[in-house]
Amino acid sequence: MTIKIGDKLPEGTLAEFIETATEGCALGPNTFKVGELAKGKKIAIFGLPGAYTPTCSAQHVPGYVKHAADLKAKGVDEIWCISVNDAFVMGAWGRDQHATGIVRMMADGNGDFSKALGLDADFSKFGMGTRSQRYSMVVEDAVVKQLNVEQGGNFEVSNAETMLTQLG
Repeated sequence: MTIKIGDKLPEGTLAEFIETATEGCALGPNTFKVGELAKGKKIAIFGLPGAYTPTCSAQHVPGYVKHAADLKAKGVDEIWCISVNDAFVMGAWGRDQHATGIVRMMADGNGDFSKALGLDADFSKFGMGTRSQRYSMVVEDAVVKQLNVEQGGNFEVSNAETMLTQLG
C-alpha cells in the first residue's frame, strides 16, 4: 500500500555519511530512526532511483540544492534526498553534487524504507534491482502533507519548483 497525504511516515531507519564528527554523530555512516528525525520538523523529502544516474544527478538533486534557501524561507527545516544506495555512495554523491550541509543525503541501503512507503520499484531490467520510485513529499511532524509521485519514468512533479508552488 502506498503512503498518502495524511499518513504518518512508517517506522524505519536511514543512514547518512557524516563528514565531520560532532557530539552524537561519528565520522562516517550513522543510522537514524526516521520518526525521531522527523519529530517536530517540516521536511522536504525527495526520493529517486539512484545516485549518479542521469536525471537524478543532472536535475533532481541540483534543483533542491539550488532552491534550498527558497524552501527554507517557506518554513522547511530540512531537505532529505532518499535513495536505495549505501551511505558511502550517498556521501560521495552529496559531495559531488555540492549538497553537503544543504541536502541530507539519506541512504536506504536495502530499500526497506522505500518498501514501507510503498514507493519501491523494480529496476531489474536495468540491472539495478529494487530501487525507489521518483517522488517528493512535504512532511510535518512525520505526517505527509504533500505527495508527488512520478509516473512512467517522468520528471515533472517531484522537482523543487513544484514543491515551492505547493508550499505557497
